[in-house]
Parts: sequence; C-alpha cells; structure tokens
Amino acid sequence: MKNFLLRTLTGIVYVVLIVFGVVFNNYTFSALFSIVTVLCLREFYGLINAQKKIKINLWYNCLGGFLLFISTNLYAAGIFSPVVFCAYLAYVIILLISELYEKQQDPIAHAAYIFLGQFYIALPLSLLNLLVFSPSEAGAAVYYPVFVLALLVFIWINDTGAYLIGTLFGKHRFFERISPKKSWEGFWGGLLFTVASSLVFAYFKPDIPCYHWIGISLTVVVFGTWGDLIESLMKRTLAVKDSGKAIPGHGGFLDRFDSLLLAVYAVLFYVRLLMV
Repeated sequence: MKNFLLRTLTGIVYVVLIVFGVVFNNYTFSALFSIVTVLCLREFYGLINAQKKIKINLWYNCLGGFLLFISTNLYAAGIFSPVVFCAYLAYVIILLISELYEKQQDPIAHAAYIFLGQFYIALPLSLLNLLVFSPSEAGAAVYYPVFVLALLVFIWINDTGAYLIGTLFGKHRFFERISPKKSWEGFWGGLLFTVASSLVFAYFKPDIPCYHWIGISLTVVVFGTWGDLIESLMKRTLAVKDSGKAIPGHGGFLDRFDSLLLAVYAVLFYVRLLMV
C-alpha cells in the first residue's frame, strides 16, 4: 500500500511537470526535453559503464545528445538553417577520432554503445521538435503542442489501462520471454482506454477529424508497446530490473520515456504524411 501511494504521488508530480512544460510555451518545452535527453542518456551510459570492458565519458556524450536536441529545436523553430547541425557533426567527428587515443579494450563496442545511445535516445527526443513546431509561411514556425501532448497522454493512459486490466484479468502472457507480467488482456484494455481518451481530444480539438485522433491513439498503443518491450529487452540483457532509481516508485527516466522513444517516429510519420 505504501509503495502504491508513493507511486501515485510521484506519478502525479511527474505528469503535472511534463504537461506544464509542454503546454506553457516553447521555452519550457525546450528546457524540459533537453534536460530529459541528458538525464536519459546519462542513465543509459551509466548502465553500460556498469558492464565490463566499457567506459563511456558521460559528460561528453550527454553533451552530444544535448547538441542534437538543441540543433533540431532551433531548426524546427525556423530560427536557423540546417547549418546549425554542424555542432553535432563536430561532436561525431571528435568522438570517432578520440577512439584512436582512448585505449579501450574493445573500441568497436565502445563506439557502438555510444552511437546506440544517440540513436535510441537523443534522436527520437530531438524529433519531438518536428512534431511540436508547425512550419509557417511567415518564417518562424508556430508552436503547436497538441500532438506532443496527445502522444504523452495516450502513452500514460495506455500504460495505466494495461496495468489495471492486466492486474485484474491478465491470464494470457503477451511477451513472456522479455516481459513476463504483460498480458493480452492488459494490451487490449490499454488500447480501449486510449481510444476512448482520443475522443476527448476530438471533442476539444474538432478542427482535427475524429478518425485522425483515433488513428494517432492506435499508433501510440502499438508502437509505444514495442518501445516498452525494447527497453525491457535491454534491461534483461544488462541484467537490471529498472533503468535507475531517480523517480521513486517508477524506476528511472528511461522506464518513463521508453514508449515515447519509438512512438514518436510513428506519430511524426502519421501527422506529417497522413494528415495533409
């Protein structure tokens, strides 16, 4: 009971902070997710450093992820041309050259883990900028947070619905090899809760057709579930229960953002290509 109360309280604080950061303005969004990028990378590289033969420079490679997020932010907002990505390219070049001098036991594995963190965490979080800024004919892009907000809310509702239905009625294992507690009953329960919540977005944002809100919700459920399973596979490979202990009752930052890391690709694809 104590753990449930702790989980509930920290969950409320977490949701309030995230929603405020997304909804308030583009500056709070940028600050929030640049911090999230750094914290998730630090957590991931810390897990890798706990393994033998690998020693990743946390400061430098978290800075690299930060540069990618900020560069994408400035480009998506219409403030800079693609030349802004030169800072991140410099990070990549220096990283590759540094492998000549690092004297790592396994330089290929060392570089591969670093790039995995950049590709798995920094890239999808940076793509949130392309989802939250809408191009404008006037020049600078328009800050339009509704799709990022919907993405996050759908993930939270799917997780909650899957947990409740799975706990009460779960019998048929969903992906036992990787996540033994997940069930098909929980999956369908989370899907139904999420689709129902999409109707709320359709009510408050009638300028976007209802079928698109339903389509986005279904997209989030499918790809968010895969994203969750991918992180579970990584944790199982690294022999850890949680990615960290930063959020009491919830584990680490990666445990909270794992679904988003894959779902953002699919939602961005849906919004930019199917909603034209």
